Parts: sequence; structure tokens; C-alpha cells
Amino acid sequence: MPSSSSWDEPEGLAARGTLIVLAGRGEHGGVYERFGRRLAFDAYRVRALGDPSADPAVLDEAAKLLADESLPGPKVLVGSDTGARYAAHLAAEQTAGVDALILVGLPGGSWTPESWESEQEARTACPTHQGRLTNDPDFRRGALAADPDLPGLRLDLVGVPVLALHGADDTVSPLADALAAYEGHERVRTVTFNGGRHDVLNDALHRTAAATVVLFLERLRLSAELPVIAEESA
Repeated sequence: MPSSSSWDEPEGLAARGTLIVLAGRGEHGGVYERFGRRLAFDAYRVRALGDPSADPAVLDEAAKLLADESLPGPKVLVGSDTGARYAAHLAAEQTAGVDALILVGLPGGSWTPESWESEQEARTACPTHQGRLTNDPDFRRGALAADPDLPGLRLDLVGVPVLALHGADDTVSPLADALAAYEGHERVRTVTFNGGRHDVLNDALHRTAAATVVLFLERLRLSAELPVIAEESA
């Protein structure tokens, strides 16, 4: 399977924007098929790439997609695990075309799985996604034990809106560490998923995660100030 995958809006609908996904350790773009199909159904184009920490060429590919005028804006970088650090790096470097960031399972510290079963459970509580990873010949088991040299977060240099998604039960990257990294950055809006594990986009709450992303995108389409679209009444 190729490291990158694409999903487009249904025929007859105008595309509402483009998401460029940077995968995490052990993953390839196809791992995000369910997320890509769901966002494409809502008329967002999705381009899912590989893990930049394993293949630096992914960053060049992401930059080309951001510069591709045939892809509709707003253009949003989505990074999961190590991909989140690289997505933030591209934005901090003022890479042209970045309109917003979505950072998922921001990595912090080191974690070593005791077995494949323990890695599965740490990644996701969704049995469907666990089965997919188990049967995926291109997924690299044990990659979460790798501790690659990652770029600094430098959120102070990021001038676009940031949506941060994190599982409350993430044992790979504890929630407290992620919240500490985001603290003090006014452009970052953090959403925590109760019971969520490391890969929020492919976890048991993947529908809620996708809905959270769509709401963020719809607000972004109105303005970078993210005006409120819907409010609850008492």
C-alpha cells in the first residue's frame, strides 16, 4: 500500500477545504481511511501522508500539497502522534498555505509496549481499528517504542488557529503533559475525550472526534477568529 491516500468530496458537491494528514509512528496514510471518508462525505478533501519521523520526504510532499492551487482552501494540517509535532513545525516555519492546525495525541516522553496486544490497546479502544492494524502488512508494529529526534513545538511562532485533540486515558502521551505543552497559547483550543486513548481519530469515539473536527472547519471557513455557529440554551 502506498504511504499516502486521498479522499474527495462526493460528485456534485463543491469542496469546502482540504485536510493534509501527517501520520504518526508506524502508520501510513491509509490508516486514516475511516476519518478521510467521513470528512470527504462532508465535502472536505483529505490527503493523508506517511510518518515524517520515518521519512523526511513527507514534509516536502506536504509543502507541495499546501502550495497546490487546485486544492481548495482553507488548508488544514492534521498531525497525529509525531505527525503533530511536524505539523506544528511546518506552521512555525511559516510554510505557505497553512490556514490552521489540528494536533492529535501530541507525543511527550517515551513509552515501550510490553506486547502487540498492549500496543493495540494503548493506540485505540475501537475493536474495528484494532483489527485493521493487526491485519495491515504495511503498519509497523512496535514503532511507538521509537524515540525520534523531533522538532521543537514552538507554538509561539504559530499564527493560525490550532485545535488540539487528546484522549484522557492516553498512556503513550499522558494528557497532563499535552495540556502543559499547550498552556499559555491563546490560539490553541483543546478538546479532551473521556476514555480516549492515543489515536483519537481512530478510537472508539472516532465519530465524536470527526464531528469536533467538522465544527472547527466550519467555523474556520467563516473566519480565522472561529466565530461561534451554534450555542446551547439553558
